[in-house]
Amino acid sequence: MSVSVQEADFDAGAEIAALSAGRDDVGAVASFVGLVRADKAATVMPPAQPGAVSPADGAGETAAVQAMTLEHYSGMTEKALDAIVTEARGRWNIYGVRVIHRVGRLLPGDRIVFVAVASAHRGEAFAACEFIMDYLKTRAPFWKKEETPEGGHWVDARESDDHAAGRWNR
Repeated sequence: MSVSVQEADFDAGAEIAALSAGRDDVGAVASFVGLVRADKAATVMPPAQPGAVSPADGAGETAAVQAMTLEHYSGMTEKALDAIVTEARGRWNIYGVRVIHRVGRLLPGDRIVFVAVASAHRGEAFAACEFIMDYLKTRAPFWKKEETPEGGHWVDARESDDHAAGRWNR
């Protein structure tokens, strides 16, 4: 079980291979790689206009993301990720987990996050991988700032992420 928060890119294939190396009991490795998208930006509002609706209300124009800067709270973020992995281990019979989350300035197409889970069976691997990703999005202290042609803005948490994580509540 390994968690990393880093600026450097990662090799998803090498990480997956490492999870099952030397093990003949691993029957499945489920993985997820998240990328920076250029075509989806948070809603951007023009500068203060009378009667303008806030971005949280879904109004405004979308702009192409030119870059994204990810920040974290060193030490606290790793502890939060470790706790998420520990909870996954308590819920499913999994043999290995690898979580990597990048920080710093990233461009469209760059890899942001990697989650992989090894288990004897695909069902447990898929469920644990999805759980870890859902909880990572809502419980780990990361902050995203998107750069668009209109300028930079911090990205608010999404209600859909909270909903996805909520389905795992016991």
